Amino acid sequence: MDRFLCVHGHFYQPPRENPWLEDIEVQDSAHPFHDWNQRITRECYGPNAASRVLDSNGRIVEIVDNYKHISFNFGPTLLSWMERKEPDVYRRIIDADRASRALRSGHGNALAQVFNHVIMPLANDRDKETQVLWGLRDFEKRFGRKAEGMWLAETAADTASLEMLARHGIKFTVLSPTQARAIRPARRASDKPHDHSDGGDWQNVSGGRVDPSKPYLWRSPKGLELTLFFYDAPISRAVAFEGVLSNGDVFAQRLMTGFASDRAGAQLVHIATDGESYGHHHRFGDMALAIALKRIAQSGQARLTNYGEFLESHPPVWEAQIHENSSWSCAHGVERWRSNCGCRLGGHGNWSQEWRAPLRRSLDRLALKMDAIFDQRARTFLSDPWAARNDFIDVVLDRRDDSVKSFFARHAVKELKEMDQIDALRLLEMQRQRLLMFTSCAWFFDEVSGLESTTVLTSAARALQLAASFPEGVGLEKAFLTELAEAKSNLPEVGNGAVVYERFVKPVCADLPRIAAHQALKALWRTEKDEGSVYCFDYSFLDRLTDRSAGTALSRGRIRVRSQITRDTLDAAYAVMHLGGHDFHCVLRSSPDWTRLAPVLDQLGDAFNSGSLSDGLSLLSEHFDPRVFELQDLLLEERRHILSSVIEDILGRFEGTYRLLVEDNKKLMNYLLKASFPMPHAFRLALESVLGRDLHQGLLHFNSDESDTALLRRVFSEAKSFSVALNWAGVGQTVQRRLESHMEELSQKPSLEKAKKCLALLSLGDDLELPLSLWSVENTYFTVWNDSLRLFSKSVSDKPDHHAYRALADRLRLLP
Repeated sequence: MDRFLCVHGHFYQPPRENPWLEDIEVQDSAHPFHDWNQRITRECYGPNAASRVLDSNGRIVEIVDNYKHISFNFGPTLLSWMERKEPDVYRRIIDADRASRALRSGHGNALAQVFNHVIMPLANDRDKETQVLWGLRDFEKRFGRKAEGMWLAETAADTASLEMLARHGIKFTVLSPTQARAIRPARRASDKPHDHSDGGDWQNVSGGRVDPSKPYLWRSPKGLELTLFFYDAPISRAVAFEGVLSNGDVFAQRLMTGFASDRAGAQLVHIATDGESYGHHHRFGDMALAIALKRIAQSGQARLTNYGEFLESHPPVWEAQIHENSSWSCAHGVERWRSNCGCRLGGHGNWSQEWRAPLRRSLDRLALKMDAIFDQRARTFLSDPWAARNDFIDVVLDRRDDSVKSFFARHAVKELKEMDQIDALRLLEMQRQRLLMFTSCAWFFDEVSGLESTTVLTSAARALQLAASFPEGVGLEKAFLTELAEAKSNLPEVGNGAVVYERFVKPVCADLPRIAAHQALKALWRTEKDEGSVYCFDYSFLDRLTDRSAGTALSRGRIRVRSQITRDTLDAAYAVMHLGGHDFHCVLRSSPDWTRLAPVLDQLGDAFNSGSLSDGLSLLSEHFDPRVFELQDLLLEERRHILSSVIEDILGRFEGTYRLLVEDNKKLMNYLLKASFPMPHAFRLALESVLGRDLHQGLLHFNSDESDTALLRRVFSEAKSFSVALNWAGVGQTVQRRLESHMEELSQKPSLEKAKKCLALLSLGDDLELPLSLWSVENTYFTVWNDSLRLFSKSVSDKPDHHAYRALADRLRLLP
């Protein structure tokens, strides 16, 4: 077989975590999912781990793990999120690489990636090295092996970047054919290893004219070597933009067009696209991929392989030169990430990307200032600050105390005191955020106020906050905002990058006092344990007391908050007054003298219980720190939870009025429907309120007894009749969780009762038109059905009470 096929998927999302919380807060634009990572996992990353192959009747013939059959790389920051939030999908990806080694002569399908997707030619040498080392260390921890290949963000390459890969043991990378400048036969294998004599005249292949079916040796002026694979651009473009994933057989045929009968020797047809093409950008693209690879493998037209396996058996006999500062997604090299080159998504014809240059410039200058602080300050604690930064990935991957202790044992100039360790961690975290603020997506899109640009500015803000722990960093933010103001927005209401920072970044900033106030406010609203964690902070209530009266409340006590990232700790006294509705008032007293403050808290309680709220507020103003925390200072998701409860309480006071209006006029409303008369706005508001509250009650009934669905069904029927839009997301999520739970129990110990419960929930989902995701349920039942229940079902086919297993298989589109 001299025909080989390799499909590569570049799976990546930018770091979306709030850098103060180390977690992603809810992103409304990803609705009905919590955030974009979750949404794309459900649409793409998960489905590719268990893709359906269907027969002509739409039944599931086979479930295929695409990751076992394609080359792929996942961004390290995406895998970090996935390990915490989608562990089943994460495990499947890791397992697929392990399985691929058995299929591909010991070569795994997974490639490493530079850590947080920076444009390597635009990074300085130190950042290049850290990006490579962090990406490799992350890969080794997750996949349990050394990486053979590494993906460069946007395939952006220059000599220094390729040298960095080669210097750290990388064997190959994948580039666009437009990045190839010239080729020639490589020197003979018998030549001396460092003999750089000519292999002949260079042939110009600019403009994508390089033959993509073979590997090429790249040699640096320093004698370093790396293999380059230039992917097939026309087929890759067809996958990404031309709709070829609408049909698996069409995709297979398109892949086979990459082979040419006039080429001598082995041919490797390989394509590279964003992995999100297979399911997120193109719905069911994962299925087209599974079918295409299955058809090709079964037909014997080509042998599936990966880059490492092909390279071992077919070392390069040609060498190549590249265009410096080139990439796969900018016709102008790497200008898309530093200038208004004209490359953009489009859709806003009059928009300009002049903001890219000042955004890059302001961050470059900020980085230089932070590097100077790091280089000077870190030498007090670390023997080689930059080597320590390279090694800090071990702490990023494992925040436990033993990991931190081991890190300092390797890098500290001496045994560090606790405060010195905290300062060292602040400096290293400043460097981590300073690296994250160059994530490429900030410049890729069309507007400086977009989500991706805002995200890197949050990293800059966190780095600035950490820098301000040292005298040299105190004034950096003001100077940064002056320069950032030169990045002009296309939106008049936004203005410029400094406004973006003030309007969208500053409100999400957090510090230990805000976290302490968050927990104090939260504990007033609902029961909280005496100690626990909130995001990346540990907290403990050392003392607390709460009084309530006529819709108001007072809570006071002591709280300790500790960062799991820097080990910074705050001990504070706190007092929270709830004056009703959304009016909350929280203050802290840092490092309090408890003997002096305790009597004040007693006076505060007396004032509250006597009904003198003004006296209570005076005491807070006199004895606590001047910073006041209100409901808006709660972290986003808890703030929304409390506001929803406040609003629900307010609306509940009017429920009787709305319900009376609906009940007294139900006949008239039905008549208006029959008469095709527009429903009066007041009637529609009343219907939305009443049916919305009934929906909530119906969900409570269902939670208590999942067979109690009468109220849910009635609400659905009436809402549909009157064209009232309700939020059924909570019902759908609850039904899906129950369904997945029953299916998991059924897979462990099959029972007709569980099968019937699954059928009932599926029927409810159909009746209420809930958009249930059956991916996990189908995966589980496919295995148990084919392993045992199919034969069992046939053996008891004459017993009607045992038909539930077969009915469930039929409902989930499995073969009988």
